[in-house]
Amino acid sequence: MFNIFKKKEKVTEIYSPVIGSIHNIETASDPVFKQKIMGDGFYVLPHAKEIYAPIEGVIDSIFPTKHAFTMKTNSGISVLVHIGTDTVQLEGIPFELNANEGDYVKPGNLLGTADFEYIKDKGKGIEVYVVFPELDCSKELTLIKRDTVSNQDVIGTI
Repeated sequence: MFNIFKKKEKVTEIYSPVIGSIHNIETASDPVFKQKIMGDGFYVLPHAKEIYAPIEGVIDSIFPTKHAFTMKTNSGISVLVHIGTDTVQLEGIPFELNANEGDYVKPGNLLGTADFEYIKDKGKGIEVYVVFPELDCSKELTLIKRDTVSNQDVIGTI
C-alpha cells in the first residue's frame, strides 16, 4: 500500500534584520558572499542602525568583535547575520549588542545597533548579510519581497 500523503515540512519565515532595501546575494560587493561560499542568502542596505532577529530561534554564537552572530531555528536551520564588509577589522567599536549567546529570540526582537556612519568613515561596506550556511537540497530560500522593508516584514521563506 502506498502512502500518498507526504509529511508537510514547516515553512520558516524570514524577516529583515534591519530597515532598508533587500538585494540578491549575487550582487554583493564581498566576493565570499557573492559566490555563496558562506551559503545562500541576501543582503540589506540599511536605512537605520537597529539590528533585529531575522528568524525565531536561539542565538548560537556572537563573534567577539560583535560584527556577526549565528542563530538556529527549532527545526535546525542555521543562519549567519554578518554586519558590514571587513568590519571584523573594526574590533567591535561600531556595534552595541542587547542579546547574548543562548538567548531565545523572535523576529523583530532588537538585538543591537550598528554605527553605519562610523563603518563608512572607516572605508568598510555597510551591507547586512543574512546567509544560510547549511541548507540542504530539500530546502530552498525564496525571497518574496525585494524593495524597502522594515523588521516587521516577512521577506522570504525556507
